[in-house]
Amino acid sequence: MPRLTPRHPRKSQLKPALRSLCATFLIASQVLLPTSALAQMQVLPGLGDGGEMTASAERHLGDQIARELYRDTDYIDDPVIAAYVQDIWQRLLAAARARGELTPELDERFAWTILLGRDRNINAFALPGGYLGLNLGLVAAVGSRDELATVLGHELSHVTQRHISRIMTRQGKQMPLMLAGLILGMIAAGKSRNGDAGQAVMMGSQALFAQNQLSFSRDMEREADRIGFGVMTQAGFAPQGAAAMFEKLQYASRLNDNGSYPYLRSHPLTTERISDMQGRFQFRMDAAPPVPLAMDHAMIASRARVLTRPGVDVLRLWVESASSGEFAKSSPAQQAGTLYAAALSAREMRDYKTARALAERLAARTADDPAAAKQARWLGAEIELAAGAAPKAAALLDARSKERPEMLLAAEAAAAMRQPAPMVPVLRDWVAANPRDAGAWHALANLYGAQNDTLRAVRADAEANVAILDYPAARDRFKAAQELIRQSKVVDHYEASIVDTRARAVEVLVKEQAAEPPLK
Repeated sequence: MPRLTPRHPRKSQLKPALRSLCATFLIASQVLLPTSALAQMQVLPGLGDGGEMTASAERHLGDQIARELYRDTDYIDDPVIAAYVQDIWQRLLAAARARGELTPELDERFAWTILLGRDRNINAFALPGGYLGLNLGLVAAVGSRDELATVLGHELSHVTQRHISRIMTRQGKQMPLMLAGLILGMIAAGKSRNGDAGQAVMMGSQALFAQNQLSFSRDMEREADRIGFGVMTQAGFAPQGAAAMFEKLQYASRLNDNGSYPYLRSHPLTTERISDMQGRFQFRMDAAPPVPLAMDHAMIASRARVLTRPGVDVLRLWVESASSGEFAKSSPAQQAGTLYAAALSAREMRDYKTARALAERLAARTADDPAAAKQARWLGAEIELAAGAAPKAAALLDARSKERPEMLLAAEAAAAMRQPAPMVPVLRDWVAANPRDAGAWHALANLYGAQNDTLRAVRADAEANVAILDYPAARDRFKAAQELIRQSKVVDHYEASIVDTRARAVEVLVKEQAAEPPLK
């Protein structure tokens, strides 16, 4: 019988790749350089000059890398954090368009997709073709959405200025595949118990070229700082957020490096970048009051910390922190963050009684803050769904909401109650406007399954695989749908036509993928 539950991407058993990708790109740009090319790299190409590598070629390379990252065990599609990040991201994209940094060609051809990773390391990184990686560790560490906008604006500027393309183009036609192969090699290195040896080899090779290459990376970083700052401030984010973020990076740098060996650093020293930013924009860290901690941001940061899977002992400590003496001394926003972490931790440990009690305290604490109250309500619904109380979850949700987290929670509750009819048109309209939303396709597949509409459930399952670029899996599901049509005594000819058309389109994608040069 065809499978009705969502098909999850095949998870690699390799060591998570996301934690190493940012450094990997710089290492690759250094390790793979012929010595004769080093002298030519000292002059930064013109702004936005992508050289000979077309936007389509870069997007194609990005798709190849993203396809592997979707399979990685670190990848997570958390609707709540994703929605929070997307709100910031879309504002930055709009500002980049308005400033002329994001050209119509790149806007159309690139993916502009953020991939979230569970990694606790504080990191974000640009990938070819408009993909960005964002670790939950960074989301947990920033103190405001303005700080997060600073990081995302910086990485966005790496993409709009074609920094990756400018590195690869200068190294010849083989550089893209070599670079992508190196990234995937970082994943494969995790197979071995001595996986750090592979990293050590790369770092050793990097040292041969670091001193000559650093000036190029420094120029790129400063360019991304300058343009990213302009984008984030035009998008309406506070410049104090940039100052606070640089201060945090500087503090982290002091913890890990005494600053004596700048030629070994993959990025310029934070103090140098701060000085450059102050000189360009004449802002000082004490020129304006710091951005206060917002209640909803404190809750998002807490969610990110819990979802990095810190272990049961840490989860217990977070539950206990909601009853500690320090809790009463903290600010309302800090209390909301503490209660959120405690309630979510209790849910992760399946202690639903405690989770419900903490969620009630959180709802009371956030009652006067609409954005925070909404986050608390969604968490309450998550707890009820996890506890098997779908009707209670549904009572907390608005089935007509157009916000992705609430819509997906309402769909999950409707499927669990075997009452999918009201949510089917909502999800159907959503995926029509957002065809690359794999999570929404999965939710729609479950709704169709609850309706015993097997054909549509299998087709939605196939589309979910297309969304994560897993074309062979999508082809298998479309073939299963075609087999259902052949065996059915009553055929929905409209649905059958859609299945046949999509099956042919995916077959073309499978053949194109098979013809691609291997990345490793």
